[in-house]
Amino acid sequence: MKLMTKELEKRFAEIGDQSQVADPVIVAKFFNPCGSATWYATEYDAENQICFGYVTGMAFDEWGTFSIPELESIKLPLGLGIERDIYFKEKRFNELIKEHEQDNNREH
Repeated sequence: MKLMTKELEKRFAEIGDQSQVADPVIVAKFFNPCGSATWYATEYDAENQICFGYVTGMAFDEWGTFSIPELESIKLPLGLGIERDIYFKEKRFNELIKEHEQDNNREH
């Protein structure tokens, strides 16, 4: 699956730098269909194909950069790879965190 589309690139360019935004817009979601890792992208550097965003489901959740070509190169069981959530709708980071907290409360 192609993780970055022209439409997403255009949207990232429209939103621009969110480094000084307290509650940034999450534009895209990428995920591991065989595991818990999820990458929420808030910014994209098209020249270097690097995203900035929030990563969950690994050792700990954190903000940082991730490479689209590296994500696309990951080979998972059954011929799967990292996928883009085609149903994901943009949302603010704080909204995402509230949804995760609600999901965690339902599980316990």
